Amino acid sequence: YQIHANTVSAAYRELARRGWVEFRKGSGVYVSARDRNDNDGLLQLDQQVARFFKTTRAQGYSLADLQTAIQRALSVQPPDHFVLIEPDPELRSILVAEISCATRVKVRGISTDELSDVSVLTGAVPLVLFGHAESVRNTLASQGDLLVLHSASVMERMSGQTRPPADALVAIVSRWPEFLKAARTMLLAAGLDGDALSFRDARVRGWEKGIRSAAFVITDSLMASQIPAGCEKKVFRVIAESSLKEIADYAERYLAED
Repeated sequence: YQIHANTVSAAYRELARRGWVEFRKGSGVYVSARDRNDNDGLLQLDQQVARFFKTTRAQGYSLADLQTAIQRALSVQPPDHFVLIEPDPELRSILVAEISCATRVKVRGISTDELSDVSVLTGAVPLVLFGHAESVRNTLASQGDLLVLHSASVMERMSGQTRPPADALVAIVSRWPEFLKAARTMLLAAGLDGDALSFRDARVRGWEKGIRSAAFVITDSLMASQIPAGCEKKVFRVIAESSLKEIADYAERYLAED
């Protein structure tokens, strides 16, 4: 077949734009490792959009008419998910887990650098921790609501917790280094023996070794499901209960249902 190389290259670029293939420097073009259900869903959506354009163009509407109508329709659609803005990837994952559990709606986490792409907030309500609120608000300017989250206080995290026996081993597990540091400070301040504390960085292979010998495990919302069975665990949340309630109420009132 006499197909021009530019035609082939353009076809691959379009497939890459759609996420079907990916370019790997020095290696070539590979099929993207995406979930088949996602691909099927995107294909069905593309087909429906194509049929919509075919039908409306046949009825005499111009592309300009369609663009205006679509933009108008999108502008009045309610948001359908949250976007959590946080520069630290490990903390971001924890926050997404906490918000997902509290609201039962879709939550996507992004870094502050990703805000340069305005499309990341399409159909979304942005969330941010108080410490980054001012800079994010300045970046977003007047692009709708920005919900500010507050961190749980030491008293809130320790509320209802019983002090373990003096000789009890306590394990602390997280992928976020600051969680481990904060836990150390809180537990030492509560009078626990530093020698009885076992800190486990969950990014390190084998972090769970010997953890069943601990009287209980303190962990975050992300790692809670990965603690070995049989271990008593206490989950310390990062987000204040008041903020979790606020965004849960917001989701119930204003976010579109799937």
